[in-house]
Amino acid sequence: MVIATELCALSEYRIYPGNGKLMIRRDGKPIWLGTSKAHSLTLQRKKAAKLVWTQAWRRLHKKGITETTAKKRTRRTNKVQRAVVGASLDDIKKKAAEKSGFRSQQREAALKEVKARKTTAKKGGKVQAPKGSTFQKVPKHMGGKGKRGGTQR
Repeated sequence: MVIATELCALSEYRIYPGNGKLMIRRDGKPIWLGTSKAHSLTLQRKKAAKLVWTQAWRRLHKKGITETTAKKRTRRTNKVQRAVVGASLDDIKKKAAEKSGFRSQQREAALKEVKARKTTAKKGGKVQAPKGSTFQKVPKHMGGKGKRGGTQR
């Protein structure tokens, strides 16, 4: 024997014969409500997805799903070394293989060279630009009258 059951419009629970209310909405759509609680909440225009005990909320928050799907396998990205503009891959690999002591010695030598250049500049000698560079000293400030920048009002 098959029992004709309805579904509650709010909670989506089964409504067996002799229970619940049939409410006709303003637009003429018939709505079955299983309990007075569901009826009251519908009149208050509460959303079923925000009520924890409804099926809509459980569906939204993935509760009670019996079939657990197998986890997706993630692929690990492989690192690839590529040449950078101005340095080939071989040069980069050589630098990586160098010991840190060698690099620090190079850095110290470069700093000494810079200091030597500064001391010659202080003594009155001309500052020599490194070979191959077109360095030109440009004044930072081209004059003017205070904060207004030379404009008269």
